Amino acid sequence: MKKLILVLTMAALMVMPLFAQATQEQTTKESYETLQMYTALDTEEAQYYLDAFEKSSGIKVEYVRMSSGEVLARVEAEKMNPQASVWFGGSNTDHINAKSKDLLIPYKPKTDFELEPMLHADDYSWNGFYTGAIGFVSNTDFLKKNNLNPPTSWDDLLNPVYKGQIEMAYPYTSGTAYTTLATIIQMKGLEGALDWWQKFDANIHQYTKSGTACIARAGLGECGLGIGFSHDIIAKGIALGYPLVLSFPKEGTGYEVGAVSMLKGAKQVKEAQIFMDWCFSVEAQNLFKKYSRLPVNPKATVAEGAVKLSDIKLINYNAVKMGMEKDANVEAWRNRIGK
Repeated sequence: MKKLILVLTMAALMVMPLFAQATQEQTTKESYETLQMYTALDTEEAQYYLDAFEKSSGIKVEYVRMSSGEVLARVEAEKMNPQASVWFGGSNTDHINAKSKDLLIPYKPKTDFELEPMLHADDYSWNGFYTGAIGFVSNTDFLKKNNLNPPTSWDDLLNPVYKGQIEMAYPYTSGTAYTTLATIIQMKGLEGALDWWQKFDANIHQYTKSGTACIARAGLGECGLGIGFSHDIIAKGIALGYPLVLSFPKEGTGYEVGAVSMLKGAKQVKEAQIFMDWCFSVEAQNLFKKYSRLPVNPKATVAEGAVKLSDIKLINYNAVKMGMEKDANVEAWRNRIGK
């Protein structure tokens, strides 16, 4: 009997640390709140990244997908009663605009590399975790039918052959479209840009909410040409086998720094910080290969066929100025174009 008691006691002592460890691990996992966020990335793409984050961190995520301009409007409308803690993705011009309205909380992500100045706000209220340039996406069947080469100039888009054939998003709902408008403004000045856009608008088939919608529509032949970010054109059009070709304007094009921000009034601050740190990790940045986005972590792998900013001619794009002036620029655009 004494031997049996001794054996049972020793067994209990050996099992207790395992129970303690399991309890500790369970407590650690349960100590995280569900992270609530808005994302400007397309739903399928956002889910791909967030599934990886949940698996890596043990933190659950709930999100609402909207175009970048819509996220900005929602966050501003909810200023007195914030409903999310993180804004994930979308052009930094919208994040800059949000900063100017005191809608963000500064946070410098923990990284093993130094973020270049163009990749963050002075106070780190927004942080850029990918980049990409504006390009033209053309349906190759449309080009052949009309004996056209892919457009290589902004003024090529004014050709009457494109009447009713061009699609893009509204500059007030989409970061992609606002980057396009901001590019033309910086090349021609506001009035010159609006003069150009009036001529361009005559060729528009329709404006959409989402900046990526025109890619699939061009691929299906529902329009001849669209304007979008090169990574989206490659990953969500060309790579899927649509009859599409990517081109860039010879005068130069604009680009985005895709940003992540913590929203003022965030309820899940700890979880938001962990997520923002993760966005810059090699693990997260390597996921961009699937969608041809350009990572900012120098240790990450760039997707084969992705268009680097160094590969094309860029304008001297001032994201801060365009972010601060967004409201005025969009109002001027709506007054002139009437959309």
